[in-house]
Parts: sequence; C-alpha cells; structure tokens
Amino acid sequence: MHRRRTALVLTAAIAAAAPLLTACGDDAHPGAAAVVGGQRITVAQLEGRVDEVRRAQRAAVPDETQYQQVLASTSSLTRDTLHNMVLDRVLRRAAQDEGITVTRKEVQRMRGGLEQQAGGAKGLQAAWLQKYGIAPAHLDENLRLQLEAQKLAKKLGTDTSRPDFWKALAKASQELRIDLNPRYGSWDVQKSSRVDARTPWVREVTAADGGQPVTA
Repeated sequence: MHRRRTALVLTAAIAAAAPLLTACGDDAHPGAAAVVGGQRITVAQLEGRVDEVRRAQRAAVPDETQYQQVLASTSSLTRDTLHNMVLDRVLRRAAQDEGITVTRKEVQRMRGGLEQQAGGAKGLQAAWLQKYGIAPAHLDENLRLQLEAQKLAKKLGTDTSRPDFWKALAKASQELRIDLNPRYGSWDVQKSSRVDARTPWVREVTAADGGQPVTA
C-alpha cells in the first residue's frame, strides 16, 4: 500500500475558518470529512483517529524535543489518515467485488509472524505507528486490509504495484462515488488517491501549532 506525504503550509488561520469551510464545502453532508458509498466519514471520526495516533506517539516519545520533531515529520497526518480511511473502504469494496474474504485466524497468523520479526507485540506496534501512522488499536484492522490486498492481487494474477491491481481499485472508487470535503482535497478515481485541492487559502492546523491534530 502506498502512502502519501504531502507538504502542508501550517497556520492558525484555519482554526477560525474551519466551521465556514465545512459549511461551504460540504452543504450536502454537514460534518463529513468524506462520503464513501453513501456512508459518511465524519470530521469527528477523523479527528478521533488522529488523536489516537498522537497519543500513541506521545507515549512512545516522552521527550518534548523529540516529540516536536515527530510532529514536524508527520505534519500531514490528518490528510494521510483520511486518505487511508477512504482507501481502506475502496480496497474492501474491490475485494468484495472479487468474493475475497479474510478470516480472523489469517489475521492472527500474519500478526504472529510480524511480531516475531519485530521482536514482540510492542515492537510491531511501534513499527506500524512509526512507519504507517497506525495506532495500536487499529493494527489488526490494518493487517486485515493488507491480507485483502494480497489476495486481491493474487486473484488478478498481479501484485499490488501493478496497473491491473490499481485498475480494480479505480473501479471500486468509481462505484463508491467518493466525495471529499474540499477542506481535505479531492479524490482521484483513476489513482484511488487523495489529492490536494488547488486552494491556497486553505490551511491546516496541527498539534505543533497548538491546533487540533487531525489524521491512520
């Protein structure tokens, strides 16, 4: 699964503008960060997911200076998280279209193997948090999606880096009629990826600026 790392211009101005942006950009779905297949991903859900990551990062890095460095290196956490939350649903739809299922036993088997490689459960949690921005509470959920991606690629006779795999995701993206709140950019159906809107007046607040952190 590929990750996006978009450089964001940080400013506190969005703090006051955010309610207006939400109302203007999302009249049909108030309070939604995205609508996927008619189901809302609310701003509150997005903020909650980001908060989980920030709390896990804070616990893992108690030193204030180092924590500030972590915040700086993950300044796109909100948008990366929304990207992942939407892509998760796209991948699940693509897997369902192909009749693919993943059992709890398969997830536990994968987790066990990864924990051995990482030196234990805590090592795996730390690695997923650092590399992918996945909070410990959502580790199994992410591993399930990894398995769905692997099975989908295998059924298509390809791998997750090849065009045929991403064509299947593009088809699922189109079926789900994804609508992002312009505050967070837009969804490129063909690439199955979030892209930044070309609106220079939109800014994002992060914890580093004293604002509400938002982002998987």
